Amino acid sequence: QVQLVESGGGLVQAGGSLRLSCAASGRTFSSYAMGWFRQAPGKEREFVATISRTGGSTYYADSVKERFTISRDNAKNTLYLLMNSLKPEDTAVYYCAAGARVIVTTSPDYWGQGTQVTVSS
Repeated sequence: QVQLVESGGGLVQAGGSLRLSCAASGRTFSSYAMGWFRQAPGKEREFVATISRTGGSTYYADSVKERFTISRDNAKNTLYLLMNSLKPEDTAVYYCAAGARVIVTTSPDYWGQGTQVTVSS
């Protein structure tokens, strides 16, 4: 089992930045590829970004490429998502996720509880 707890969400103006964190506990953090997903009101949950177990590979949804950066610190059991140039359409609940595979872009094994990000225009 892996427990994931997100933090860092909040209200920000368009063009601003936020950094989300996801603290992991339980089984070895470095054994899992990690990802961020988001769900806006009335929409399905969607993939945002993923990072491999060592952090050597990252992939992003086209909608956030060049604006968001995913990273991890295996010594601290923590996943991050730095979000720059935020837009109102980035408003959503952001979820941290873990998967026992190379990367995780769909159907992760574990989910966090989510953190709300609201971008005002």
